[in-house]
Amino acid sequence: MNAEPNSTTTRHLLITGLVQGVGYRWSMVQAAERLGVSGWVRNRQDGRVEACAWGTEQALLALIDWAHQGPEHARVDRVVVGNVPDGGDTPAGFTQRDTV
Repeated sequence: MNAEPNSTTTRHLLITGLVQGVGYRWSMVQAAERLGVSGWVRNRQDGRVEACAWGTEQALLALIDWAHQGPEHARVDRVVVGNVPDGGDTPAGFTQRDTV
């Protein structure tokens, strides 16, 4: 059974490649806000970028498509998308978090 088209879903993303120091997080915030997606994005000490996003399935698919390209100077090698069974309460907006 498919989820309602307007119901909120949560996805976890791990992005690998040249994705730090190229404006990836800032650009993802802009893309997410444009798509109406809430959540957060942060750098990881291993060089990857991690994000958790809340939104409609259609909006999340559009953000995932964006994540495969990233901003102009990024080189995305891989995007691993995971489901989050219970993402908790939907956050307000889309923010950058500190590196972990």
